[in-house]
Amino acid sequence: MNVTPTTVLLVEHDPADARLIQDALAGTVSNPFRVEWVTRLTDALERLGSESFEVVLLDLSLPDSQGLEAFDQVFQAAPDSLILVLSGLTDEETARQAMERGAHDYFSKGHVDAHWLPRALRYVIERKTARGALQSSEERFRAMSDASPLGIFVSDAEGSCVYTNAAYHKISGLSLEQTLGTNWSMAIHPEDRERVLAEWRSAARGQAPFQTEFRFLQKDESIVWTRVNSAAILDGKKRSGLVQTVEDITDRKSAEFVLRVAEEALFMEKERAQVTLNSIGDAVLTTDTLGNVTYLNRVAEVMTGWSHDEALGRPIAGVFNIVDGMTRLPTGNPMLRAIEENMTVGLATNSVLIRRDGSESPIEDSAAPIHNRDGQVTGAVIVFHDVSESRAMALEMAHLAQHDFLTGLPNRLLLTERFSHAIGLAHRHKQQVGLLFLDLDNFKHINDSLGHAIGDQLLQSVANRLVECVRATDTVCRQGGDEFVILLAEIGQPEDAAHVAETLRAALDTPHQIGGHELHVTLSIGISIFPGDGADVATLMQNADTAMYHAKASGRNNYQFFRGDMNARAMRRLFVEKSLRRALKHGEFMLHYQPKIDLASGAMTGAEALLRWQDPDLGLVMPAQFVQIAEDNGLIVPVGRWVLREACRQTQAWLDSGLPAVPVSVNISAVEFRHEGFLEGVAQILKETGLAPHYLELELTESILMHDVESSASVLEALKAMGVQLAIDDFGTGYSSLSYLKRFPIDTLKIDQSFVRDIVTDADDATIVAAVIGMGRNLKQRVIAEGVETHEQLEFLQARNCDEGQGFHFSHPVAAEDFARLLDPGNDKRPQQRPE
Repeated sequence: MNVTPTTVLLVEHDPADARLIQDALAGTVSNPFRVEWVTRLTDALERLGSESFEVVLLDLSLPDSQGLEAFDQVFQAAPDSLILVLSGLTDEETARQAMERGAHDYFSKGHVDAHWLPRALRYVIERKTARGALQSSEERFRAMSDASPLGIFVSDAEGSCVYTNAAYHKISGLSLEQTLGTNWSMAIHPEDRERVLAEWRSAARGQAPFQTEFRFLQKDESIVWTRVNSAAILDGKKRSGLVQTVEDITDRKSAEFVLRVAEEALFMEKERAQVTLNSIGDAVLTTDTLGNVTYLNRVAEVMTGWSHDEALGRPIAGVFNIVDGMTRLPTGNPMLRAIEENMTVGLATNSVLIRRDGSESPIEDSAAPIHNRDGQVTGAVIVFHDVSESRAMALEMAHLAQHDFLTGLPNRLLLTERFSHAIGLAHRHKQQVGLLFLDLDNFKHINDSLGHAIGDQLLQSVANRLVECVRATDTVCRQGGDEFVILLAEIGQPEDAAHVAETLRAALDTPHQIGGHELHVTLSIGISIFPGDGADVATLMQNADTAMYHAKASGRNNYQFFRGDMNARAMRRLFVEKSLRRALKHGEFMLHYQPKIDLASGAMTGAEALLRWQDPDLGLVMPAQFVQIAEDNGLIVPVGRWVLREACRQTQAWLDSGLPAVPVSVNISAVEFRHEGFLEGVAQILKETGLAPHYLELELTESILMHDVESSASVLEALKAMGVQLAIDDFGTGYSSLSYLKRFPIDTLKIDQSFVRDIVTDADDATIVAAVIGMGRNLKQRVIAEGVETHEQLEFLQARNCDEGQGFHFSHPVAAEDFARLLDPGNDKRPQQRPE
C-alpha cells in the first residue's frame, strides 16, 4: 500500500547536521518523510512561495538571516506549516522565544538520531492535528449552541455558571454577564424553588437523569414556563460540570390548560389544538381531506392576508398561494401531498407565499397529516414562517464577502471575478481592458497627524469621487490601506485609460472638508493594459503597481503607463529596500560633514551632517538613491534617528577631545517630523549623548512646515524650548507665507542651491537671492547660501551681505576623521575665505 510521504523543508546551513537529520528521517517506512534541504533563508522563502510543506525544520543561525528575524519571515511565508526550530546548545532561549511567536516546538540538534527524531516529529504532527480537531469541535459546538432554540446552561464542578447561549438569555431575561458565576437555581420562581431543589437532590442521590418543569421569574416579574434537562459532564469517571437544556414551554403550558377543559369526545379537535398550539409563533393552517381550510392562527392570518372566518371552507390553493421564487411557476401544495401520501412533506426550496393583497414573503417549513382516534387521515396541518430576514442576512453576508467594509467598494475577490468577465467581453468585441493602480500621496501623514477616524472619512470621500469619475460598467476596488484599483472594461485604446486618469486627478484637486479640516490629497497612478501588459489580473495588477511606484518616483500626482523596463527598476527598488534593512542592522551608514563659512570673516561657523551608505555590493550610495524608498516603507524614522544620534555623538566626541567643535545641522524628513515620538526622541538623544542643545541645528523644508501650520508651530516651539537651533532648508522652493514665517521660531534661512547656481548670469535668480538676504536681515534671521561653487558666486553674496555660505568652493563633504582635522586650530588646511 502506497503511503503519501510527509513533506519536510529542512533549512539548515550545516551540511553535517542536515545529513544527520536527513538520514534520521530516511529510514521511516510506515510513515515516510520526503525531505528537501536548503541552506539559506532566501532559498527557503523561494521554496515556500512555490510549494506547500507540511513541516519546516528551521535552523535560526543561517548565513543570510539570524534568530527571530529568520523565524518571522518563514512564519509569514508558511503560516499553515508545522514549524519546528532546530536549536544548538547556545540558542535554546531564542528557540523558546520563537515558540512564543508561533513555532510549534523546538528540537536540540545535539540529540538527533534515527530512532528519536521520526517519532518526535510524528508526535508533534499528531499533536497539531489534535489541537486543530479540538478547535474545530469547539467552533462547531458554539455554532450549534448559538443556532439552537433551546437554552443552554453550563456550570463547573462547583455549580458556577461558565456559559449560557442566546436562547437561555431570552428565556431567563438575563444577560451573559448576569449569569456567569451564578447557580442554575437562581432564576427559579420562589413558589417552585423548594419542589425543584427537592427533585434535584433526589435525582443526585440516585444518580438518575434530572428532568423537571418550572417557572422562570424574570426581572419584570413576567413568567416563562420551562422544561429543564440536566446531564453531568464527565472527565473520565469524575464529574467536572453540568449542562442543562432549557426549553420554553409557555405556549405548551397554555395549550395544556385548554386541553384540560376540552371534551374527550372532541378528539380530532384536541389533536388539532395540540398541534396548532404547540406551533404558536409560526403560522399554522389546517385543512380537511378535501383540501378546504379549517383553521388559521393569527400569524397565518397576517401572512396570508385572510382572516379565519373568511378563509374557513375555502380551497387551500386560494388561501395558501405559493410559487417558485426563481421560475415564478406555481408549486405543488404540500398539504395535499401530506394527505395523499400520509407523511410529512417539506416546502419546496425558494417557496414564496403570495398574500391576498399581492405582496410576497419567502417561507420555509413543512406540512403533516392529521389523524383521528382510529389513525385515519382527517386533514393536514402546515407550519411555516417568514424567512425574509434570514435570506436578507445571507445576501448581506455575501455582499460583505465581496466588498470593502469601510468604503463599500468591491474588494479584490469581486474585482477578479469582474476582470474575468471583462476579458471575455474584450475578446468578443475586440476591445482592450485597462487596470489603474492608485495610491494616495501623503495619506500616511494625514492619518498619523489627525488620527485614523479622519483618515477613514477621507478614504470614504476619495472612494465616492473615484466612483463618480468612471462608467457604471467599470469597477472601483479598494485594494487596502490607501490603495485603490480601477478596472476599465472595454476601452478602445490606451489613451482612454489616460483620459480617465486625468479625470481622477482633476476630481481630487478640490479639497476634502472633513471634521473641520481642509484636506488635500493627490494620486499617483500606474496603468496596465490587457492584453499587452498581461493576460491575468495578477500580472496586470503587479505591472500597474510597478508603474504606480514610477509615478511616485516621478514626483507624485501623475500617472505612468507600464513599460517592460520598469520591472528591472522595480527589482532594483526591492533590492535596495531589503538592503536598507540590512544596512541599518549591520551599521553600513556613515556621516560626512560639510563646513559652513562666515562670509565676512572666513571662519567656520557650523557643519551639515550628510548621510552616506557604504553598501558591500553597491559601494558608496548617495541619499538620492535610497531616501525616497526609506520614506515610502517607513525606514526613514529609524534611519533618521541613527543620523541624529550619530551627529550628536560625534560632535560631543570632538568636544571631549578638546577640538573647537561647531554646531552641526541635521536634515529632518516629513515622516520623522510628523512621527509621534519625534520630540521625545530628540530630547532622549541629547540626554544620552550629553551634547548641549545649542550645538544641534535641525533643518526642515518649507513644505514640511506648511503641511499643518498649527501642529508645526507647536513642535517648533517645543524644540526651541529645548535650546535646539532651527533652519528652513531649500528656502524659496516652497510656498510659505511671510505671515506664517514670522510665527515660526526660525534661526536660519538656507537659500536653495538652484537659485545660487545662476545668480551671476540670471537676473531673476539674483533678484530672488538678494530679496531673501534682505528679508532674513529684517526678520533677524541668519541667511546661508547653499551650493557656492565659484569665486563669482561668492563675490555676489558678499556684496549683498549674505551671512554664511556652504558648497564645494569651501569644501566637499568629508568623513568625520577628515573633518576633525579641519577643526584643529593647528591645521593650516582649515577652510578659510578672506572677505573681499
